Amino acid sequence: MKVLFINPPNQNEIISCNPEIIKKERGYDPPLGILYLAGYLEKNSNHQVSVIDAQVEKLSYSQLTQRIEESSPDVVGITAMTFTLIDVIKVIELVKKIDSRIKIILGGPHAHIYPKETLDIPGVDFVVLGEGEKPLLELLENIENPEELKNMKNIAFKDGDQIIVSECQDYNQNLDELPFPAMHLTPYKKYWSILSGDKVITTMFTSRGCPYRCTFCDRPNMGKLFRARSSKNVVDEIEERLKMGIEEIFIYDDTFTVNKQRVIDICDEIIKRNLKFSWDIRARVDTVNQEILEKLKQAGCARIHYGVESGTEKILKVLNKGIHLDQVKEVFSLTKKIGISTFAYFIIGCPTETKEDILQTIKFAKKLDTDFVQITLLTPFPATKIYNDALEQGIIKEDYWLEFAKNPRPDFKTKYWTEELSNQELFKFINYAYKQFYLRPNFILKTLKEITSFNDFVRKAKAGFKIISMK
Repeated sequence: MKVLFINPPNQNEIISCNPEIIKKERGYDPPLGILYLAGYLEKNSNHQVSVIDAQVEKLSYSQLTQRIEESSPDVVGITAMTFTLIDVIKVIELVKKIDSRIKIILGGPHAHIYPKETLDIPGVDFVVLGEGEKPLLELLENIENPEELKNMKNIAFKDGDQIIVSECQDYNQNLDELPFPAMHLTPYKKYWSILSGDKVITTMFTSRGCPYRCTFCDRPNMGKLFRARSSKNVVDEIEERLKMGIEEIFIYDDTFTVNKQRVIDICDEIIKRNLKFSWDIRARVDTVNQEILEKLKQAGCARIHYGVESGTEKILKVLNKGIHLDQVKEVFSLTKKIGISTFAYFIIGCPTETKEDILQTIKFAKKLDTDFVQITLLTPFPATKIYNDALEQGIIKEDYWLEFAKNPRPDFKTKYWTEELSNQELFKFINYAYKQFYLRPNFILKTLKEITSFNDFVRKAKAGFKIISMK
Protein backbone atom coordinates (compact mmCIF):
# COMPACT_ATOMS: atom_id res chain seq x y z
CA MET A 1 0.00 0.00 0.00
CA LYS A 2 0.93 3.62 -0.43
CA VAL A 3 1.11 5.26 2.99
CA LEU A 4 1.31 9.04 3.20
CA PHE A 5 2.06 10.87 6.45
CA ILE A 6 1.00 14.51 6.65
CA ASN A 7 2.09 17.25 9.02
CA PRO A 8 -0.87 19.63 8.49
CA PRO A 9 -0.61 23.36 7.87
CA ASN A 10 -0.76 25.47 11.01
CA GLN A 11 -3.29 28.04 9.85
CA ASN A 12 -6.09 27.48 12.37
CA GLU A 13 -4.32 26.88 15.67
CA ILE A 14 -6.80 27.27 18.51
CA ILE A 15 -6.30 30.45 20.47
CA SER A 16 -3.79 30.49 23.27
CA CYS A 17 -3.04 33.95 24.57
CA ASN A 18 0.69 33.39 24.87
CA PRO A 19 2.78 35.91 22.90
CA GLU A 20 2.95 35.29 19.16
CA ILE A 21 6.75 35.27 19.34
CA ILE A 22 6.58 31.94 21.16
CA LYS A 23 4.75 30.35 18.23
CA LYS A 24 5.65 32.27 15.10
CA GLU A 25 9.28 33.34 15.18
CA ARG A 26 11.15 30.42 16.69
CA GLY A 27 11.55 28.29 13.54
CA TYR A 28 10.44 24.90 12.21
CA ASP A 29 11.23 21.48 13.67
CA PRO A 30 10.90 18.17 11.81
CA PRO A 31 7.74 16.22 12.80
CA LEU A 32 9.57 13.42 14.62
CA GLY A 33 6.42 11.47 15.50
CA ILE A 34 5.40 10.69 11.93
CA LEU A 35 9.04 10.36 10.86
CA TYR A 36 9.56 7.56 13.40
CA LEU A 37 6.48 5.83 11.99
CA ALA A 38 7.69 6.30 8.42
CA GLY A 39 11.12 4.92 9.29
CA TYR A 40 9.61 1.89 10.99
CA LEU A 41 7.40 1.07 8.00
CA GLU A 42 10.29 1.50 5.56
CA LYS A 43 12.40 -1.00 7.49
CA ASN A 44 9.75 -3.55 8.42
CA SER A 45 7.32 -3.63 5.48
CA ASN A 46 6.98 -3.29 1.72
CA HIS A 47 4.61 -0.33 1.95
CA GLN A 48 5.51 2.72 -0.13
CA VAL A 49 5.99 5.52 2.39
CA SER A 50 6.01 9.28 1.81
CA VAL A 51 5.78 12.40 3.99
CA ILE A 52 4.40 15.89 3.40
CA ASP A 53 5.40 18.52 5.97
CA ALA A 54 2.99 21.29 5.02
CA GLN A 55 4.34 23.58 7.74
CA VAL A 56 7.99 23.80 6.76
CA GLU A 57 7.02 23.85 3.07
CA LYS A 58 4.44 26.58 3.82
CA LEU A 59 1.82 24.86 1.69
CA SER A 60 -1.61 26.36 1.21
CA TYR A 61 -4.56 23.98 1.30
CA SER A 62 -4.82 24.09 -2.49
CA GLN A 63 -1.11 23.23 -2.80
CA LEU A 64 -1.51 20.45 -0.25
CA THR A 65 -4.45 19.05 -2.21
CA GLN A 66 -2.30 18.87 -5.33
CA ARG A 67 0.51 17.11 -3.45
CA ILE A 68 -1.88 14.53 -2.02
CA GLU A 69 -3.35 13.88 -5.47
CA GLU A 70 0.16 13.35 -6.83
CA SER A 71 0.91 10.85 -4.03
CA SER A 72 -2.35 8.91 -4.65
CA PRO A 73 -2.18 7.24 -1.22
CA ASP A 74 -4.19 4.29 0.03
CA VAL A 75 -3.72 5.38 3.64
CA VAL A 76 -3.05 8.78 5.22
CA GLY A 77 -1.59 9.07 8.73
CA ILE A 78 -1.81 12.29 10.74
CA THR A 79 -0.68 13.20 14.25
CA ALA A 80 -3.55 14.82 16.16
CA MET A 81 -2.50 17.54 18.57
CA THR A 82 -5.29 19.37 20.39
CA PHE A 83 -4.02 22.81 19.36
CA THR A 84 -3.87 21.87 15.68
CA LEU A 85 -7.04 19.76 15.58
CA ILE A 86 -8.92 22.21 13.33
CA ASP A 87 -6.22 21.91 10.68
CA VAL A 88 -6.18 18.13 11.11
CA ILE A 89 -9.92 18.09 10.40
CA LYS A 90 -9.47 20.28 7.32
CA VAL A 91 -6.84 17.85 5.99
CA ILE A 92 -9.17 14.91 6.62
CA GLU A 93 -11.93 16.68 4.68
CA LEU A 94 -9.76 17.39 1.66
CA VAL A 95 -8.33 13.85 1.64
CA LYS A 96 -11.81 12.32 1.62
CA LYS A 97 -12.87 14.79 -1.06
CA ILE A 98 -9.97 13.63 -3.24
CA ASP A 99 -10.92 9.97 -2.75
CA SER A 100 -13.34 8.73 -0.10
CA ARG A 101 -11.71 5.29 -0.23
CA ILE A 102 -8.48 6.58 1.33
CA LYS A 103 -8.22 5.34 4.91
CA ILE A 104 -7.45 7.96 7.57
CA ILE A 105 -5.44 6.95 10.65
CA LEU A 106 -4.90 9.38 13.51
CA GLY A 107 -2.45 9.12 16.39
CA GLY A 108 -0.83 11.48 18.86
CA PRO A 109 -1.74 12.89 22.29
CA HIS A 110 -5.23 14.15 21.43
CA ALA A 111 -6.27 10.88 19.82
CA HIS A 112 -4.78 8.92 22.73
CA ILE A 113 -6.70 10.89 25.38
CA TYR A 114 -9.96 11.11 23.40
CA PRO A 115 -10.12 8.05 21.10
CA LYS A 116 -13.93 7.80 20.95
CA GLU A 117 -14.39 11.50 20.28
CA THR A 118 -11.64 11.37 17.64
CA LEU A 119 -13.40 8.52 15.83
CA ASP A 120 -16.58 10.61 15.80
CA ILE A 121 -14.81 13.14 13.57
CA PRO A 122 -16.19 12.54 10.04
CA GLY A 123 -13.65 10.74 7.89
CA VAL A 124 -11.52 9.22 10.66
CA ASP A 125 -11.28 5.46 10.17
CA PHE A 126 -8.78 4.37 12.83
CA VAL A 127 -6.93 5.66 15.89
CA VAL A 128 -3.56 4.34 17.02
CA LEU A 129 -3.00 4.58 20.78
CA GLY A 130 0.31 5.17 22.54
CA GLU A 131 3.59 4.81 20.69
CA GLY A 132 2.55 3.92 17.19
CA GLU A 133 5.36 2.09 15.42
CA LYS A 134 4.33 -1.52 16.07
CA PRO A 135 0.53 -1.13 16.27
CA LEU A 136 0.45 0.93 13.07
CA LEU A 137 2.25 -1.77 11.11
CA GLU A 138 -0.05 -4.45 12.52
CA LEU A 139 -3.07 -2.30 11.67
CA LEU A 140 -1.91 -1.83 8.07
CA GLU A 141 -1.37 -5.58 7.69
CA ASN A 142 -4.95 -6.25 8.82
CA ILE A 143 -6.75 -3.12 7.67
CA GLU A 144 -9.20 -5.09 5.49
CA ASN A 145 -9.81 -7.76 8.14
CA PRO A 146 -12.23 -6.39 10.78
CA GLU A 147 -12.34 -9.61 12.78
CA GLU A 148 -8.57 -9.62 13.20
CA LEU A 149 -8.64 -5.96 14.26
CA LYS A 150 -10.77 -6.94 17.25
CA ASN A 151 -7.83 -8.95 18.63
CA MET A 152 -5.32 -6.13 18.32
CA LYS A 153 -4.02 -3.88 21.08
CA ASN A 154 -3.35 -0.13 20.94
CA ILE A 155 -5.99 0.76 18.36
CA ALA A 156 -9.52 2.15 18.22
CA PHE A 157 -11.94 1.77 15.32
CA LYS A 158 -15.59 1.64 14.32
CA ASP A 159 -17.39 -1.68 14.02
CA GLY A 160 -20.74 -0.70 12.56
CA ASP A 161 -22.34 1.69 15.05
CA GLN A 162 -20.01 0.55 17.82
CA ILE A 163 -16.66 2.13 18.68
CA ILE A 164 -14.06 -0.35 19.88
CA VAL A 165 -11.15 0.95 21.97
CA SER A 166 -8.64 -1.79 22.68
CA GLU A 167 -6.29 -2.10 25.62
CA CYS A 168 -3.17 0.06 25.46
CA GLN A 169 -0.27 -2.31 26.06
CA ASP A 170 3.28 -1.61 27.17
CA TYR A 171 5.34 0.92 25.29
CA ASN A 172 8.46 0.06 23.28
CA GLN A 173 10.98 -1.13 25.84
CA ASN A 174 14.08 -1.46 23.65
CA LEU A 175 14.34 1.83 21.80
CA ASP A 176 17.52 0.69 20.03
CA GLU A 177 15.33 -1.65 17.97
CA LEU A 178 13.55 1.29 16.35
CA PRO A 179 14.90 2.69 13.07
CA PHE A 180 15.95 6.32 13.02
CA PRO A 181 13.29 8.84 11.92
CA ALA A 182 12.96 8.97 8.12
CA MET A 183 14.43 12.45 7.79
CA HIS A 184 15.31 11.77 4.14
CA LEU A 185 11.60 11.93 3.30
CA THR A 186 11.46 15.62 4.27
CA PRO A 187 13.09 18.80 2.89
CA TYR A 188 15.34 18.54 5.95
CA LYS A 189 17.59 21.46 5.07
CA LYS A 190 14.63 23.82 5.48
CA TYR A 191 14.36 23.29 9.24
CA TRP A 192 15.72 26.17 11.29
CA SER A 193 15.71 27.78 14.73
CA ILE A 194 15.97 31.41 15.74
CA LEU A 195 18.61 30.25 18.22
CA SER A 196 20.88 28.88 15.49
CA GLY A 197 21.28 31.63 12.92
CA ASP A 198 21.53 30.12 9.44
CA LYS A 199 22.54 26.63 10.58
CA VAL A 200 20.65 23.61 9.28
CA ILE A 201 19.08 22.06 12.37
CA THR A 202 17.30 18.89 13.30
CA THR A 203 15.83 17.36 16.43
CA MET A 204 16.28 14.02 18.18
CA PHE A 205 14.92 11.92 21.00
CA THR A 206 17.46 9.82 22.89
CA SER A 207 14.85 8.65 25.39
CA ARG A 208 11.10 8.48 25.86
CA GLY A 209 9.01 9.15 28.92
CA CYS A 210 9.83 11.06 32.09
CA PRO A 211 10.30 9.88 35.71
CA TYR A 212 9.17 13.20 37.23
CA ARG A 213 5.65 14.19 38.23
CA CYS A 214 5.20 17.92 37.61
CA THR A 215 1.55 18.85 38.10
CA PHE A 216 1.31 20.84 34.84
CA CYS A 217 2.54 17.97 32.64
CA ASP A 218 0.57 15.07 31.16
CA ARG A 219 3.47 12.58 31.26
CA PRO A 220 2.57 11.07 34.68
CA ASN A 221 -0.96 10.27 33.47
CA MET A 222 0.00 9.01 30.00
CA GLY A 223 1.81 5.91 31.25
CA LYS A 224 5.08 7.01 29.67
CA LEU A 225 7.77 5.33 31.75
CA PHE A 226 11.32 6.49 31.17
CA ARG A 227 13.28 4.42 28.65
CA ALA A 228 16.60 5.36 27.08
CA ARG A 229 18.59 4.48 23.97
CA SER A 230 22.17 3.24 24.28
CA SER A 231 25.01 5.71 23.81
CA LYS A 232 26.16 3.93 20.63
CA ASN A 233 22.69 4.03 19.09
CA VAL A 234 22.33 7.74 19.90
CA VAL A 235 25.69 8.68 18.41
CA ASP A 236 25.08 6.50 15.35
CA GLU A 237 22.06 8.69 14.59
CA ILE A 238 24.04 11.86 15.27
CA GLU A 239 26.74 10.73 12.85
CA GLU A 240 24.14 9.92 10.19
CA ARG A 241 22.61 13.38 10.56
CA LEU A 242 25.98 15.10 10.26
CA LYS A 243 26.64 13.23 7.00
CA MET A 244 23.36 14.70 5.70
CA GLY A 245 24.68 18.21 6.29
CA ILE A 246 22.97 18.92 9.62
CA GLU A 247 24.90 21.50 11.64
CA GLU A 248 23.01 21.68 14.94
CA ILE A 249 20.94 19.09 16.80
CA PHE A 250 18.29 19.85 19.40
CA ILE A 251 17.83 16.86 21.71
CA TYR A 252 14.18 16.99 22.76
CA ASP A 253 14.16 14.45 25.58
CA ASP A 254 12.00 15.69 28.46
CA THR A 255 15.16 15.44 30.58
CA PHE A 256 18.36 14.36 28.83
CA THR A 257 20.30 14.15 32.11
CA VAL A 258 18.14 11.62 34.00
CA ASN A 259 20.99 9.07 34.00
CA LYS A 260 24.33 10.80 34.58
CA GLN A 261 26.44 7.84 33.44
CA ARG A 262 24.53 7.63 30.16
CA VAL A 263 25.21 11.34 29.55
CA ILE A 264 28.93 10.74 30.10
CA ASP A 265 28.87 7.68 27.82
CA ILE A 266 27.17 9.64 25.01
CA CYS A 267 29.66 12.50 25.35
CA ASP A 268 32.61 10.10 25.38
CA GLU A 269 31.31 8.41 22.21
CA ILE A 270 30.97 11.80 20.47
CA ILE A 271 34.51 12.72 21.51
CA LYS A 272 35.87 9.31 20.48
CA ARG A 273 34.43 9.70 16.97
CA ASN A 274 35.68 13.29 16.77
CA LEU A 275 32.25 14.59 15.76
CA LYS A 276 32.18 18.38 15.51
CA PHE A 277 28.72 19.93 15.76
CA SER A 278 26.60 22.13 17.99
CA TRP A 279 23.88 20.59 20.14
CA ASP A 280 21.25 21.53 22.72
CA ILE A 281 19.69 19.53 25.54
CA ARG A 282 16.87 19.87 28.05
CA ALA A 283 17.81 19.32 31.67
CA ARG A 284 16.75 19.84 35.27
CA VAL A 285 19.00 21.74 37.65
CA ASP A 286 18.97 18.80 40.08
CA THR A 287 20.35 16.38 37.46
CA VAL A 288 23.62 18.12 36.55
CA ASN A 289 26.89 18.82 38.32
CA GLN A 290 30.30 20.18 37.38
CA GLU A 291 31.51 16.84 36.00
CA ILE A 292 28.47 16.48 33.73
CA LEU A 293 28.62 20.08 32.53
CA GLU A 294 32.33 19.92 31.74
CA LYS A 295 31.84 16.68 29.80
CA LEU A 296 28.93 18.21 27.85
CA LYS A 297 31.06 21.23 26.99
CA GLN A 298 33.93 19.01 25.86
CA ALA A 299 31.55 17.12 23.54
CA GLY A 300 30.27 20.33 21.92
CA CYS A 301 27.02 20.98 23.79
CA ALA A 302 26.28 24.65 23.14
CA ARG A 303 23.07 25.30 25.06
CA ILE A 304 21.09 23.81 27.94
CA HIS A 305 17.36 24.42 28.31
CA TYR A 306 16.39 24.36 31.99
CA GLY A 307 12.80 24.21 33.21
CA VAL A 308 12.87 26.64 36.12
CA GLU A 309 9.13 27.46 36.06
CA SER A 310 9.03 29.98 38.96
CA GLY A 311 11.08 32.43 40.99
CA THR A 312 9.32 31.55 44.25
CA GLU A 313 9.66 28.45 46.42
CA LYS A 314 5.89 28.50 47.00
CA ILE A 315 5.01 28.01 43.34
CA LEU A 316 7.77 25.44 42.78
CA LYS A 317 6.10 23.39 45.49
CA VAL A 318 2.64 23.87 43.94
CA LEU A 319 4.02 22.57 40.62
CA ASN A 320 5.71 19.62 42.37
CA LYS A 321 8.90 20.64 40.59
CA GLY A 322 11.21 19.17 43.20
CA ILE A 323 13.89 21.86 42.91
CA HIS A 324 14.90 24.93 44.94
CA LEU A 325 15.92 28.44 43.93
CA ASP A 326 19.41 28.08 45.42
CA GLN A 327 19.96 25.08 43.12
CA VAL A 328 18.77 27.12 40.14
CA LYS A 329 21.14 30.02 40.87
CA GLU A 330 24.09 27.70 41.49
CA VAL A 331 23.58 25.62 38.32
CA PHE A 332 23.02 28.62 36.04
CA SER A 333 26.18 30.25 37.39
CA LEU A 334 28.16 27.03 36.94
CA THR A 335 26.81 26.43 33.42
CA LYS A 336 27.77 29.95 32.38
CA LYS A 337 31.23 29.61 33.98
CA ILE A 338 31.89 26.41 32.01
CA GLY A 339 30.89 28.17 28.79
CA ILE A 340 27.51 26.67 27.90
CA SER A 341 24.64 28.98 26.97
CA THR A 342 21.43 28.75 29.02
CA PHE A 343 17.74 28.97 28.20
CA ALA A 344 15.32 29.29 31.13
CA TYR A 345 11.63 28.41 30.98
CA PHE A 346 9.10 30.03 33.30
CA ILE A 347 5.35 29.68 33.81
CA ILE A 348 3.05 32.34 35.26
CA GLY A 349 -0.59 32.11 36.25
CA CYS A 350 -0.13 29.09 38.53
CA PRO A 351 -2.47 28.03 41.37
CA THR A 352 -2.26 30.42 44.39
CA GLU A 353 0.13 32.70 42.44
CA THR A 354 -0.28 36.40 43.28
CA LYS A 355 0.91 39.58 41.55
CA GLU A 356 3.79 39.71 44.00
CA ASP A 357 4.79 36.13 43.12
CA ILE A 358 4.80 36.93 39.39
CA LEU A 359 6.88 40.07 39.89
CA GLN A 360 9.32 38.02 41.97
CA THR A 361 9.59 35.47 39.13
CA ILE A 362 10.33 38.23 36.59
CA LYS A 363 12.94 39.71 38.93
CA PHE A 364 14.49 36.27 39.45
CA ALA A 365 14.64 35.61 35.68
CA LYS A 366 16.54 38.85 35.11
CA LYS A 367 18.97 38.19 37.97
CA LEU A 368 19.75 34.70 36.65
CA ASP A 369 21.51 36.36 33.72
CA THR A 370 20.38 33.54 31.44
CA ASP A 371 20.88 33.96 27.70
CA PHE A 372 17.24 33.37 26.79
CA VAL A 373 13.89 32.97 28.53
CA GLN A 374 10.53 31.65 27.48
CA ILE A 375 7.65 32.71 29.70
CA THR A 376 4.24 31.14 29.15
CA LEU A 377 0.85 31.28 30.80
CA LEU A 378 -0.06 28.10 32.60
CA THR A 379 -2.61 26.27 30.47
CA PRO A 380 -4.28 23.42 32.37
CA PHE A 381 -4.12 20.68 29.74
CA PRO A 382 -6.16 17.48 29.79
CA ALA A 383 -4.58 14.51 31.57
CA THR A 384 -2.70 16.80 33.98
CA LYS A 385 -3.13 17.04 37.74
CA ILE A 386 -3.60 20.80 37.51
CA TYR A 387 -6.51 20.40 35.10
CA ASN A 388 -8.18 17.84 37.35
CA ASP A 389 -7.64 20.16 40.34
CA ALA A 390 -9.14 23.09 38.41
CA LEU A 391 -12.29 21.05 37.72
CA GLU A 392 -12.57 19.79 41.29
CA GLN A 393 -12.13 23.27 42.77
CA GLY A 394 -14.46 24.95 40.28
CA ILE A 395 -11.72 27.18 38.84
CA ILE A 396 -12.75 25.73 35.47
CA LYS A 397 -16.48 25.06 35.53
CA GLU A 398 -16.74 22.28 32.96
CA ASP A 399 -14.55 19.70 31.26
CA TYR A 400 -14.12 22.04 28.33
CA TRP A 401 -11.33 20.01 26.71
CA LEU A 402 -13.73 17.07 26.47
CA GLU A 403 -16.37 19.39 25.02
CA PHE A 404 -13.86 20.60 22.44
CA ALA A 405 -12.97 16.99 21.59
CA LYS A 406 -16.67 16.32 21.02
CA ASN A 407 -17.27 19.51 19.06
CA PRO A 408 -14.03 21.00 17.65
CA ARG A 409 -14.54 24.61 16.62
CA PRO A 410 -12.19 27.35 15.39
CA ASP A 411 -13.35 29.93 17.97
CA PHE A 412 -12.27 27.74 20.90
CA LYS A 413 -10.18 29.53 23.53
CA THR A 414 -8.04 28.01 26.24
CA LYS A 415 -8.83 28.68 29.89
CA TYR A 416 -6.41 29.69 32.60
CA TRP A 417 -6.15 29.47 36.38
CA THR A 418 -7.97 32.65 37.41
CA GLU A 419 -8.33 32.11 41.16
CA GLU A 420 -6.04 35.05 42.03
CA LEU A 421 -5.77 37.03 38.78
CA SER A 422 -8.06 37.65 35.82
CA ASN A 423 -7.22 36.68 32.24
CA GLN A 424 -6.50 40.30 31.34
CA GLU A 425 -4.15 40.73 34.30
CA LEU A 426 -2.28 37.56 33.31
CA PHE A 427 -1.96 38.72 29.69
CA LYS A 428 -0.52 42.06 30.81
CA PHE A 429 1.98 40.35 33.10
CA ILE A 430 3.31 38.05 30.40
CA ASN A 431 3.82 40.94 27.99
CA TYR A 432 5.50 42.93 30.77
CA ALA A 433 7.78 39.97 31.52
CA TYR A 434 9.00 39.69 27.91
CA LYS A 435 9.70 43.40 27.66
CA GLN A 436 11.55 43.41 30.98
CA PHE A 437 13.89 40.65 29.83
CA TYR A 438 14.39 41.14 26.10
CA LEU A 439 14.38 44.93 25.83
CA ARG A 440 17.30 45.41 28.20
CA PRO A 441 20.10 47.34 26.43
CA ASN A 442 22.74 44.72 27.24
CA PHE A 443 20.59 41.93 25.77
CA ILE A 444 19.91 43.91 22.57
CA LEU A 445 23.63 44.65 22.16
CA LYS A 446 24.54 40.99 22.72
CA THR A 447 21.95 39.88 20.13
CA LEU A 448 23.24 42.33 17.52
CA LYS A 449 26.80 41.05 18.00
CA GLU A 450 25.70 37.45 17.44
CA ILE A 451 23.85 38.02 14.14
CA THR A 452 25.39 35.78 11.47
CA SER A 453 23.64 36.85 8.26
CA PHE A 454 20.96 39.05 6.76
CA ASN A 455 18.37 36.26 7.11
CA ASP A 456 19.33 35.88 10.77
CA PHE A 457 18.94 39.65 11.21
CA VAL A 458 15.48 39.64 9.61
CA ARG A 459 14.24 36.78 11.80
CA LYS A 460 15.50 38.36 15.01
CA ALA A 461 14.26 41.80 13.99
CA LYS A 462 10.75 40.37 13.48
CA ALA A 463 10.88 38.82 16.95
CA GLY A 464 12.13 42.10 18.41
CA PHE A 465 9.38 44.17 16.81
CA LYS A 466 6.76 41.74 18.13
CA ILE A 467 8.11 42.19 21.66
CA ILE A 468 8.13 45.98 21.30
CA SER A 469 4.51 45.94 20.08
CA MET A 470 3.24 43.91 23.05
CA LYS A 471 0.63 45.85 25.03
